[in-house]
Amino acid sequence: MCSVVPDYSPGFKKPPQTLRLKRKRLRRSDSVLSSGQVPAAASSSPLGDAAFLPRPFPGIRRRNPFSSLENTPRPPLPSGPSQCFSPTQGLAAKEPSITGSDTRSGSSKEFLNGIPEDKPIGKEEFSETSAPALINDPHQTTSHTGVSFPSYEFPADWSIKTRLLFKSSYSFAWADHLKAQEESQGFVQHCRATSINLPQNIQEPKLSTELRCAFQQSLVYWLHPFLPWLQLFPRIGADRKVAGKYSPWSHDEVLQQVLMSEWSLSFTSLYNLLRARLCPYFYVCTYQFTVLFRAAGLAGNDMITALISPTTRGLREAMKNDGIEFNLPFQEVKKRKYNSSASHLETGLVNDVKTTGKAENEEEQMISSADDDDDEGFSWLEEMGVQDKIKKPEAITVKLCKEKNEVQLDHKPESVVLVQGTNTFTLLNFLMNCKSLVASAGPQAGIPPTLLSPVAFRGATMQTLKARSINVKTQVHSQYKDIFSLEIVGPIMPHSLHSLSMLLKTAQKGTFSAVCYTHEPTAVFNTRTNNEKSTMKESLNKDLSGTGLHLSTLNQLALPPTLGKSCIRLLEMNDYIYIWKS
Repeated sequence: MCSVVPDYSPGFKKPPQTLRLKRKRLRRSDSVLSSGQVPAAASSSPLGDAAFLPRPFPGIRRRNPFSSLENTPRPPLPSGPSQCFSPTQGLAAKEPSITGSDTRSGSSKEFLNGIPEDKPIGKEEFSETSAPALINDPHQTTSHTGVSFPSYEFPADWSIKTRLLFKSSYSFAWADHLKAQEESQGFVQHCRATSINLPQNIQEPKLSTELRCAFQQSLVYWLHPFLPWLQLFPRIGADRKVAGKYSPWSHDEVLQQVLMSEWSLSFTSLYNLLRARLCPYFYVCTYQFTVLFRAAGLAGNDMITALISPTTRGLREAMKNDGIEFNLPFQEVKKRKYNSSASHLETGLVNDVKTTGKAENEEEQMISSADDDDDEGFSWLEEMGVQDKIKKPEAITVKLCKEKNEVQLDHKPESVVLVQGTNTFTLLNFLMNCKSLVASAGPQAGIPPTLLSPVAFRGATMQTLKARSINVKTQVHSQYKDIFSLEIVGPIMPHSLHSLSMLLKTAQKGTFSAVCYTHEPTAVFNTRTNNEKSTMKESLNKDLSGTGLHLSTLNQLALPPTLGKSCIRLLEMNDYIYIWKS
């Protein structure tokens, strides 16, 4: 007869499961050693301390890794909805061999039973105890996880959306089959810049002519050039969609010159409207980059601004040669962080031998020297007296490293360029005379850049976003429920997103969600461009009522952006309160 080994189970365990249990014991033993206490379960375990503590010396017998752990009591895990359950834990909770009270089974039942049947799993839920008080200002309401806190307003998103998918428990039938009179009235309201103030709640949205006209008004945008057989937005990465289309201008230089001359007139008209504060903003979409022009008073700036993304080193050098002053917002932030950290380090070294007053003077000199040329970039070494101990790199090496860093930014969001003030007019002339603005070969050869604007301008064509509603039945647990959706397709600009949200807030009784599909090269336009806090107050005082946008939309666009390189991916409203995720 063979002897029976105690605490041994004939059940076979796979090697991955054995390694997983081993890693769990190591992590548990590390926590026990850091706290300096041995859990009570260790003393009662038939395996002794070897099951919980690592082997300190080679002479101590190690535990058999293939022995059973089913009769070994485990310390209880904390309960609550934030507890994650792995498949091995779920099986262990059902094993009848575990003795004593197991808090995991109860917590798992409470967690699963705590989800209401009519609420989909995974949706963020905020309560008065878990979230701060509601804030009117959408700024500083986003947590570090990317999900915002509840707010009465969402921040401005300066990226262009290609598609919006709204979902609600209430029907979108009011947005279907607009009458000819309602459609015409919506066009007239847009052209005359009529602001419509709807009540907070409409009992019968389908019978509200005012709501349907305002919906048509919010779908209008202006485009140049307009070629019905070509999709002129987006332009970046659109070669496959344009390939094979009829393009008579690709080999006709005279026709290309006519198209560019008409485009230059439209571009100049848009800029004049922007300077007169009759156009809030507009986009210039080329096959390589996108330019956003914003009027003074928007995004916390008291002057006209232009953002270009993505850029290349060649484009930036060409702009410098034309005398355009610009800066790189992300590089400026990185430089300020580097200067602040270096100034703190130098201050700590100098304070040992000099007084505080002299240290402050040297700190100012170091910050100012960071903006000098490469030859003066090592002057702080002389101030510290270590210039002889550190080998100074050659000028050619410094130049090559600098060029390498500049090239690494190409085609990335960090390469966004900011142009302000009168330099935007120089940028206008630069773009009209830039030969690389139009593709010389390929499917987009000879096509001028696309101009997108919320208001009419010379040579523009009125276009509308495509909207359609879909009603589907979705299985929620054991029941089927109606889910209503509204799809908006087209170049959706910031003012359209805000206008549509205001209409849906009224029509859907303050409850809806929206999935936003973004044209990724424009997501970086949400970066902060103002440096002074006083500019925000000055910008709000600018007269932008002639732009034709709703006052609430203007107030939203006037605030400094807070999303950075990200954009709104998910927008949700519950009980007239916004929650968004970037």
